[in-house]
Amino acid sequence: MGIFDFSQDLGIDLGTANTLVFVKGKGIVVREPSVVAKNTTTGEIEAVGSAARNMIGRTPGNISVIRPMKDGVIADYETTAVMMKYYMKKAMKKRSFLAKKPSVMVCVPSGITMVEERAVIDASKQAGAKEAYPIAEPFAAAIGAGLPVWEPTGSMIVDIGGGTTEVAVISLGGIVTSESIRVAGDDMDEAIINYIRKNYSLMIGERSAESIKMDIGAARQQNSEEEMEIRGRDLLTGLPKTITVTANEISGSLGDTVDSIVNAVKITLEKTPPELAADIMDRGIVLSGGGALLRNLEQVISDETKIPVFVAESPLESVAIGTGKSLEYIHHFRSSPNVSSRPLNN
Repeated sequence: MGIFDFSQDLGIDLGTANTLVFVKGKGIVVREPSVVAKNTTTGEIEAVGSAARNMIGRTPGNISVIRPMKDGVIADYETTAVMMKYYMKKAMKKRSFLAKKPSVMVCVPSGITMVEERAVIDASKQAGAKEAYPIAEPFAAAIGAGLPVWEPTGSMIVDIGGGTTEVAVISLGGIVTSESIRVAGDDMDEAIINYIRKNYSLMIGERSAESIKMDIGAARQQNSEEEMEIRGRDLLTGLPKTITVTANEISGSLGDTVDSIVNAVKITLEKTPPELAADIMDRGIVLSGGGALLRNLEQVISDETKIPVFVAESPLESVAIGTGKSLEYIHHFRSSPNVSSRPLNN
């Protein structure tokens, strides 16, 4: 009976690090890195997603591995459109030959400009969408985390992605107050790379830094004897070298990034109306996004704000699930354009 399923609407979490596609009625069907490998001589796309990510740091001179999204916004428009087209096609590969073009909900950072937002919508349409609506990342994350966003009660979400950290207080289907900073998971990786280079004269790549962060990284130093071997290129000799770093060293290197995230939470709380602040004190703060998996981060935020902090059930998928679920309320976005991507008090 799939022949009568004339449209297949999509929710797309177009992230700096990963792109997830949610198909209405099916759930998340695509989960791939936001990476494209391009031949600089011919201009042709060599690989997209995981295949392209595996090429990072391993390509010949004529192939460039690009991350077309930077800090949550489109840095390379043409490449982003090609990447979206590839993922949308992959998500809809089993659709009926009579299927119409899909309606698409695309996630955007809450601090995005109108020009940046228009670029996302245009890229979605160029990739094959009939109509595209933006939804603010923290709003989508809150829906995906199961928060009561449509009720007259305050919910606070902190979504820590690859390029941006989005903090928002949500009530009655809109963002009441928010803070968007371009400090997130990528900055943690960069901080680790810089620390290793400065203290050990060793050059490591993005993928190594991410592995270190995931294996022994933490938001605060702890009584841990954990160590990890790292391989890289010695900047003094130019030769490969192996060193051992401790968990406390890595935690120390992440201090500035963690402080920036905590400050964004505090600033948002300071701007929150008293009634909603009382709701948040009762319900707590929810963390989502890949950065929420950094060990001890919820304790650090809780200690600094004196509010309970919880990690969402599926932090990596919250935004994509919320974007997909928002397809049920697409009429809300049609009749109130950008209502969820603009703070109500602006």
